[in-house]
Amino acid sequence: MTKIIDSLADISGDYDAVLCDLWGVYHDGIRPHDAAVAALRGYRERGGIVTLLTNAPRPDFSVARQLGRMGAPDDAHDLIVTSGDATIAALRDGNFGARVYHIGPERDDDLFQGFDIERTSLDNADFILCSGLFDDGVETPEDYTTTYEVARERGLVMVCANPDVVVDRGERRIWCGGALAEAYAKTGGDARYFGKPHRPIYDLAMEKIAAQAGRRIDRTRILAIGDGPATDVKGALDNGFDCLFIAGGLAAEHLLDASGAIRADALGPWLSIHDAAPQNALAFLR
Repeated sequence: MTKIIDSLADISGDYDAVLCDLWGVYHDGIRPHDAAVAALRGYRERGGIVTLLTNAPRPDFSVARQLGRMGAPDDAHDLIVTSGDATIAALRDGNFGARVYHIGPERDDDLFQGFDIERTSLDNADFILCSGLFDDGVETPEDYTTTYEVARERGLVMVCANPDVVVDRGERRIWCGGALAEAYAKTGGDARYFGKPHRPIYDLAMEKIAAQAGRRIDRTRILAIGDGPATDVKGALDNGFDCLFIAGGLAAEHLLDASGAIRADALGPWLSIHDAAPQNALAFLR
């Protein structure tokens, strides 16, 4: 049974660190949520370590800049670990090839800083790196049908730097890299993922938390916070972390009443449909 709680403080004493999602939990794609910032700041003041764990397909320094532009403070987190970081580590260690066809917007070009790889056309590439759609304001995954066909015929691996399928930017829902990787896999293509819910990003987060704490922290003492059943919740439980589900993110229209409280009668059935079983649920991070 998932327990509905009133605030992070109800359970935070059970954990030495948290892994907090960004989109839908910490911010809405445009500005940070004041209550979420206050909750994380308070947790840090009580001695907890806050890691912002995001499927953003860019390195941590790039996400830090983005948060700064949104007006997010520096004192509400200790670390940032991104799907982009995990992807870069995989590209450095893996055998995907030396030439890459990048699918994604220019804002994701920070992915290519710090290591030598040639960006080229689809016809000349050894593999595809997908960080998102070229223009997520107008495009959909169906616009890439020809790309999927050519890539599959060539036997190219699609490395997905953002496993999210959709996120909400303000009041608008947009497609992410995970939607393209999912569509490519459905055509018979080979898609590889390095963000939530997959292990590499969690292993990287554990390493950074241990370095921050000066000791190894057991996974049972780390709480994952997120609003995505297929990414945040599944990733937490598959990788040995307790999970606090934020119902006011992607599922708000299904799970919240007019006052912004969780509908207890709706939560259980919705989680069951999505094969998700977080230990606790909270309307909004506060």
